[in-house]
Amino acid sequence: NAAVAAAAAAAAAANGNMQGVGFGDMYGGGAMHPNNVVMAATAAAMAAQQKGADGRFPYHRSMSGGSDYSWSGSMGGGGDRWQQRDNNRRGMRNNRRDRMPRPDGRDMLNNLKEGLGAGDDWGSPKEDDSLKYGSLEEVVGRIHAIAKDQHGCRFLQRLFDEGDPSVIETVFSEIIDHAEELMIDPFGNYLVQKLLECCSAEQRREILKRVAPSLVSISLNMHGTRAVQKLVETLEGDDQVELVVNSLKEGVVTLITDLNGNHVVQRCLQKLSREQATFIYDAAVDDCVSIATHRHGCCVLQRCVDHAVDEQQERLATEVAENALVLAQDAFGNYVVQYILDLGNAHSSVAVMRNLQGSFAYLSMQKFSSNVVEKCLKLAPAAAREAIIREIAAAPTLPQMLNDAYANYVVQCALTVSKGALYSVLCEAIRPHMAMLRLSPHGKRILAKLQRR
Repeated sequence: NAAVAAAAAAAAAANGNMQGVGFGDMYGGGAMHPNNVVMAATAAAMAAQQKGADGRFPYHRSMSGGSDYSWSGSMGGGGDRWQQRDNNRRGMRNNRRDRMPRPDGRDMLNNLKEGLGAGDDWGSPKEDDSLKYGSLEEVVGRIHAIAKDQHGCRFLQRLFDEGDPSVIETVFSEIIDHAEELMIDPFGNYLVQKLLECCSAEQRREILKRVAPSLVSISLNMHGTRAVQKLVETLEGDDQVELVVNSLKEGVVTLITDLNGNHVVQRCLQKLSREQATFIYDAAVDDCVSIATHRHGCCVLQRCVDHAVDEQQERLATEVAENALVLAQDAFGNYVVQYILDLGNAHSSVAVMRNLQGSFAYLSMQKFSSNVVEKCLKLAPAAAREAIIREIAAAPTLPQMLNDAYANYVVQCALTVSKGALYSVLCEAIRPHMAMLRLSPHGKRILAKLQRR
């Protein structure tokens, strides 16, 4: 406390206004109360601005013997200045209140919640700016421009809801030359989607012809992908489908592995017949590894498996099985391998396991492929499961597997699914390492599994 008071006094003395000030008067001869440290510093700073009439420190200890301090300086000098400052501040606060119109008693927070800005009328609800467009006749000649405006786009969409073919024709005739531009516009794409729902087959065909050369690039756009998906949904007739397929075919792999484009491909799988979507299945087979090991591609490949007919699904499963060793070790490819195993097709499952044979111990000690090995143990036919367990039991790396962060789960799974003589074979392989199991958290899990059996 003394150090704080001394610092305050030194600051005031540096301004030359603390000569002859007696701090004993301030402290009353005793230690300074902790609650008044800040007050003491403030007093010293104020004294640097003005001393009392008697040249002494302008604060004095109250006569009641308490620890509070009161102002003893002249109110005609510094006191007036501090009082005037407070009055000015109160006046500024009042002025701010006066400047804010509040005719209905709402406060600023409520106005902000309702979306009113500094330039809005704070006393009335915000109007829908799309109402400033009265009729279609008022905007004829500039429909393309207002279609890229949020409120203009809404206005035009409301006109479509009326179902008047002449309105649709008027809008169509003005935007057809700008269809590609509008499909990738943040607001214009919604108008194109609405138009595709309402227009005639001939008008849709005309739109297709205009945008077909750029359909892949439009699909890669964050706004364009929505418009192209709507286009796929509204296709009518084989000629329209053929036009879309021919436009997307060359860039289908790029679309499959793109953040936006993959949704267009998935929409094609949903809406087109299996024969019409053959170009997607062909690409999935030809570029299986690059697609399956991609963040978005692995999802599309799984959807291909879902929508494929027997022959197409068999082609996909065979291609995945042939590349199972590579895919099983990939962060995304392992999900595709597991998806093929989950189909429950014995032929496909055995094909996968045949291509992993001889690598199960190695795969068990990897983060992603260990999940594939567990899936094989759970879903494999009895003969294939026995082959996997015997391979693990005879592996030279079994001691490392027992203490591995991933492989220990594979060993636990093998203990769970094995029975009879096969279980005994696995236990006998583990028994020489029992002492080591007690020394690691992973080994303790296997030990607990053995004790429960």
